[in-house]
Amino acid sequence: MPRFLRPLTRWVTYTRWLHLLISVIVIGMWVLVFDEEKLYVPLLSLAFAGLIPAVRLVEGLQARLLLTGQGFKDSGSGISAAPSANWPDRWRTVLWLEIRLVLGNTLAYLTVHLPGLSIDLGLAAAGDDTRVTLLGLTESPWWYGLLAPLPIIALIAAAVGGGKLITVAALWLLGPSTAERVAALEERTEQLLERNRIAHELHDSIGHALTVAVLQAGAARAARNPEFTERALTAIEETGRAALEDLERVLVVLRESGQPASGRPTLADTDRLLASARASGAEVHAEVTGPVAALPGPVSREGYRIVQESLTNVLRHAGPVRTRIWINVTDQSLELEVRNPLDTSATVTTLAGGRAGGSGLRGIRERAALLGGQATTGPHQDEWRVRVDLPLDLAPTRRARAPR
Repeated sequence: MPRFLRPLTRWVTYTRWLHLLISVIVIGMWVLVFDEEKLYVPLLSLAFAGLIPAVRLVEGLQARLLLTGQGFKDSGSGISAAPSANWPDRWRTVLWLEIRLVLGNTLAYLTVHLPGLSIDLGLAAAGDDTRVTLLGLTESPWWYGLLAPLPIIALIAAAVGGGKLITVAALWLLGPSTAERVAALEERTEQLLERNRIAHELHDSIGHALTVAVLQAGAARAARNPEFTERALTAIEETGRAALEDLERVLVVLRESGQPASGRPTLADTDRLLASARASGAEVHAEVTGPVAALPGPVSREGYRIVQESLTNVLRHAGPVRTRIWINVTDQSLELEVRNPLDTSATVTTLAGGRAGGSGLRGIRERAALLGGQATTGPHQDEWRVRVDLPLDLAPTRRARAPR
C-alpha cells in the first residue's frame, strides 16, 4: 500500500476528524440562533470557559480518547487529564480552545464545500448548464471531469494534516505542566526506592531463613541425635514459614504497586529473630533500653531488618557463636549494636573472602543513610561489630531497661 494512503486505514485519522468537527457545535449553535452577528461572543465565551479548572480535565480526556487512539485512561499518551492547577495551565487551556475552534471550523467548512465542488465539476463535465453557470464558466469541457477528484483529495489531506496539527497542539497545550512533571518524577522515584527496599527485604528475610535452615540441617546431621534433629526440624519449619509470609507480602506489593507495604515486622518483633538464632546453636544475649514501642514506624522497621541482617552475617560467617545485641532508644536516636567474637577463621572469611562486605553490609549502610543515620561495620578489638545510629524525634519519655 502506498505510504500516503496509510492514514486512511487508521481509525485515529477519523477520530481526529470527528474531534475537530465537534468544536463546530459552539459556532453552529450561535449562528443558528443569532445568524452570523457578533461571532466574537463564542470566542470570548470559550476564553472564559478555559479559565475553569475542570474544563482542562474534560478536554484532556476527550483529546486522549479521540486524538491518540489509545483510550482516555492511557497516562502514557503525553496528554494530561487533570484540572488546571495554576494560572499558566488555565491560559494554556484557553489557547487550546481557541486553536481547536479555528482549526475545527476551517475543516468543517472544507468538509461541507469541497465534496460539493467535486460534484459540481463532475456534472459540469457531463454538460449540466446549471453547474457550469454555478462555477462561473461559459462552457463545459470534458476534462473538468478529471479535476473532480481533486477536491476530495484536498479534503482528505486537510483532515489528515489538521488531525496531526491538533494532536501536536494537544501535546503542547494539554501536556503535563511543570508541577505535574515534577510530581510524576517524584512518584517514579518513590517507586524505584520502594523496589530497592523490597529487594533488600527479600535479601534479608530469605537470606536469613536459608542461613538458619542450612546451619540447622548441618548441625542435626552432625549431632546424630533424634531429639536434637526434632528441634532442628521445628526451627527450620518456623523459620521457613516466617520467610514465606515475608515473601508473600512482598509479592503482593509487587503485584499491586499502588498498595503500600503493610504488616512489616518492627523491633517489637525481634524475639522471633533471637529464637531463630538461638535454635541454630548461637548464644544470643539481647538488651533493650528505652521505649521501643514508641519508635516511628520507618525507624523501627528498618531497625528490625538491620538486626536481622547482622544476625544472618554472624551465623553465615562466624557460625553459632556468642552474640551480643544492644538496642538503645533515646529521645533523639535509635542505637543498634551487634557484636560477635572475631577469631582467625572468621577474619579470613570476612575480610579475605569479602562475603560480609557484599550486599548485606552494604544494605545496612544504605538503610541507615536513607533515614539520615550512619552505620559502621568491621573489626573492633577482638570482635566483629555492627553499629548503627538512626535519628528520630520522640517526645521525652522515661527510659526503662528490659533485658531479654
